[in-house]
Amino acid sequence: MIFRILFYAFLVYLLYKLVFDFIIPVYKTTRQVKKGFREMHDRMQEHMQQQQQPQQSARSKSETSNTKSGDYIEFEELK
Repeated sequence: MIFRILFYAFLVYLLYKLVFDFIIPVYKTTRQVKKGFREMHDRMQEHMQQQQQPQQSARSKSETSNTKSGDYIEFEELK
């Protein structure tokens, strides 16, 4: 009878140690890593958008200037 109580107490202790020394720290660490990856992904997206904005504005300026001063000049031939 006493051994059964000690055995169950030992199992409860092992379960307690498993939950509070292994499962909860792994859960917290996993959450922190996911949060770090999410923040890094967001920063990379912002960085890529900042790099694309000057390129897009430079392209639009060059496209408008190319349409105004193209290679082809229309003229009429006089006799």
